Amino acid sequence: MSTRWLAIDTATDLASVAIGSAEHIEAVGVIRGARQHAAQILPVIQQVLAATRTRLAQIGGIVIGDGPGSFTGLRIGWAAAKGLAHERDLPIVAVPSLLGAANAAAVGSTGPIAACFDALRGQVYGAIYAFYPGRVETLVAPDLFTIATLAAATTMTPALAVGDGAERYREEIATWIGRPPLALETSPPVAGSLLALAPIVGYPATGEPVYGRPAEAQVKWETSHGRPLPHSSR
Repeated sequence: MSTRWLAIDTATDLASVAIGSAEHIEAVGVIRGARQHAAQILPVIQQVLAATRTRLAQIGGIVIGDGPGSFTGLRIGWAAAKGLAHERDLPIVAVPSLLGAANAAAVGSTGPIAACFDALRGQVYGAIYAFYPGRVETLVAPDLFTIATLAAATTMTPALAVGDGAERYREEIATWIGRPPLALETSPPVAGSLLALAPIVGYPATGEPVYGRPAEAQVKWETSHGRPLPHSSR
């Protein structure tokens, strides 16, 4: 990834866009508030391109946050990425959004990082990672957890926990790891981390993102009809 790539993450209320390479982030844009994602994603992409005087034809590809996370947010980010990629026949590489958040928070830390996005219903989308030079170790793969079941999934105590899910269950996190969680806003934007991670753990973005659980509308449809929604993505 020596050429410029565009990175997009919309898994949480704090969306971000970045342009650059694995070695250097040239520009970053942030969107605060899930209700702003649809209206602001393309203008922010245009802003980071303009800030670096880069045309879409000059980028090597797109890195997209693969979730899990907000159903609507992920669809907005993926739709933007697919539209831009189709226009210029660009490759799309996916990286788990939880990994991006953990990597952003890991600066200066020597221990495992827990990333937790709010999944509502008393649960989080959670994962735990350890970072080494040029390598990432997945200690707990992304899945749906309570804080208690996430803690029980590993014998290692994270050095840090980051994300809106960690903040929502702040007391449980503090009891588990011995310190309060970090907000996403206090770490570098996730999109920048996606650029750094793509050459190490990126994979072709095919199909749809990892939502973490079916959408509420899908659950209601399947409950009322007693069968899976045709062509549903789980």
